[in-house]
Amino acid sequence: MNRRQSMLAAAALALAAAVPQTSFAQSYPDRPIRVIVPYPPGQASDLIVRMLGEHVAKTLGQPIVVENRAGASGNIGTDVGARAAKDGYTVTLATAALPISANIYKNLPFDPVKDFAPVTLMTVMPLVLIATPELPVNSVSELVAAAKKDPGKMTFASSGPGTSHHLSGELFKAQAGVDMLHVPYKGSGAAHIDLMGGRVNVMFDNIVAVQNNVREKKLKALAVTTKTRSPSLPDVPTMAESGFPNFEAVAWFGLMVPEGSPREAVDKLNKAFNDALQQPDIKERLSTMGAQVAGSTPEEFGSFMKAEVQKWKPVVEQANIVMD
Repeated sequence: MNRRQSMLAAAALALAAAVPQTSFAQSYPDRPIRVIVPYPPGQASDLIVRMLGEHVAKTLGQPIVVENRAGASGNIGTDVGARAAKDGYTVTLATAALPISANIYKNLPFDPVKDFAPVTLMTVMPLVLIATPELPVNSVSELVAAAKKDPGKMTFASSGPGTSHHLSGELFKAQAGVDMLHVPYKGSGAAHIDLMGGRVNVMFDNIVAVQNNVREKKLKALAVTTKTRSPSLPDVPTMAESGFPNFEAVAWFGLMVPEGSPREAVDKLNKAFNDALQQPDIKERLSTMGAQVAGSTPEEFGSFMKAEVQKWKPVVEQANIVMD
């Protein structure tokens, strides 16, 4: 084969390789897209996906089928997503629990960074540092002073060991230099009852879950954990304003597909979900829930995920939290 024939053969091979990609980009999606939500129906994560899914389905011309696969702090559903076909037709919801799980579970069957390709960070939502009305403190600085006065007697509740609520409490302990006793519950509801009754002192929890009780003065809000104040509780200062400039622990929701999925699918999903996030009615509904629209490129979400994994690592190590 001469030089000219070799060049023609190479060009033909390159063209043949490009045809399937072009065809995929034009036809995707040509069937329903499954979104795995690794939590039960009715929670904020589920509601947000379904809300956005309605708009995305119209944009892409295919149904968005939400599949709830709850259990093990979201790890069961996430594992299903990690093992799904790498074709862009299975999307997995990621939450703030995912990078925490990567640090506390010894035998996690997937890697949230290596086994997934990021699509977009959809929303962020502040946690709120809340206190029982019976606790005689009205600011974070007063809480720290009270905790240091009686080391080990102040209690902080959580919705369970290894949750973002628990880890936020451990992060606060580390940054404030205080000794507080962790009291885990099976879900936030039970914790709120004891918090309102004065049986535990403080708790970090999702703004959606606490804002009504704060407005009705059944709970005291000391600070929100985002860098800026929440429009839902505008009078509540941030942790940064309260003397903790490096404290940020937010509830967030993003989307991922299995690593190795076609980039064309990732880009189409990214655009469709980011467009949905900018719809005025959706933005208003999210704001009512206390969520702030994020939206990102896949690369930005990937960097965010890596940073979240690294952020929680020293907190987990210092608190010696290990789960099977």
